Amino acid sequence: MAYYTTYGVFQRHLKEYYMKTGNRMQFPEMTNYLYRKNILTNTPPLEIPAGKTLGDMTDEMFDKVIDSLVLTLNPNAPFSASVNESDIIPESRDAFVFRHPRFTRTSMHSHNYFEIDFVASGSCTFYFENETRTMKTGELCIIAPFSKHDITIDDESSMIYCIMIRKSTFNTTFFSLMSQKNLLSYFFRTTLQGDSRSNYLLFYSEETDWLNRILRNSIFECNKWDTFSNDNCISWIHLFFSHLLRCYSETIQFYNYQMGTDFSLILQYIQHNYQNLTLSFLAEFFHYSEPHLSTLIKQNTGCSFTALVKQLRMSDAVSYLLNTHMKISEIAECVGYNSADHFSRVFRSAYKMSPQEYRKRKQMQQEPLIPFAVEQ
Repeated sequence: MAYYTTYGVFQRHLKEYYMKTGNRMQFPEMTNYLYRKNILTNTPPLEIPAGKTLGDMTDEMFDKVIDSLVLTLNPNAPFSASVNESDIIPESRDAFVFRHPRFTRTSMHSHNYFEIDFVASGSCTFYFENETRTMKTGELCIIAPFSKHDITIDDESSMIYCIMIRKSTFNTTFFSLMSQKNLLSYFFRTTLQGDSRSNYLLFYSEETDWLNRILRNSIFECNKWDTFSNDNCISWIHLFFSHLLRCYSETIQFYNYQMGTDFSLILQYIQHNYQNLTLSFLAEFFHYSEPHLSTLIKQNTGCSFTALVKQLRMSDAVSYLLNTHMKISEIAECVGYNSADHFSRVFRSAYKMSPQEYRKRKQMQQEPLIPFAVEQ
């Protein structure tokens, strides 16, 4: 049976327990504590009034808004270090966004969904496998499923937002954004989809206003229950990822990677110079042996160097075919082929038709746009 309180009441008791005893509780422990104290109620949550202006609020003002939100709790639920998405993401939701509780006890855990933690202000301690680090304002971490981790906050003013996304939703909704023509995006996808190894991606944002605004609206939608709230929440999170990839891809760091932060620079270099790039030149430029660099590219992207270059060439070729009137020979030169015939052979092997046939077929599928057309 579900019980209810507010975020503010839950957080106040977490802090009071710590101040009185010097000990901390995990979320399920505090839930059971409040239940035994008869502080929880069985009153269903109320609908949040629409029309609140969230973007221009100070952190202190928005903190009070969060404190007023209703928190649904399940006392006496079994506690496990392996958390399922059904334990935290409501059944009717694809994602859930909330403010991370403060003064909780460290308890390493893993789960089968994606977690994104964003430090909107202040700081927190981030534990991951055998690593401990302090995350500060503007830092954001995407945690892959099945990775052991935890976050603790030691003051009552830091604001850390958590986004929990079902793995199926991440794959179908957000990876469509992350697999366009951006090689870093492709790296994110292949790294985070793997269930066999722990990993995280860490970003640094220089400004937090826009990300703050997005997440505030996401939290608001998560606490509404009309027919639009889930789609609206996903739309806000989609915008969040778009902004992250547009502005902060170059700041990436990751946990499970042998080459450290240099790898993001290598991927960007491949993306911007693939037309005439060779593995030998790339290895020399970044001071690695060819076999070592080749192995690491394969391990971390799932593709060989040659396959990555081909993917980039074909992706740009398709864009040129659909969005320009360039000749096939001109497109071949732009994407790094010495002859139109060689380009056409590679294109046919990838798409089972010639570039000319591909362009013609796609154009036939598109309905003509007639400006200011009036329906008869």
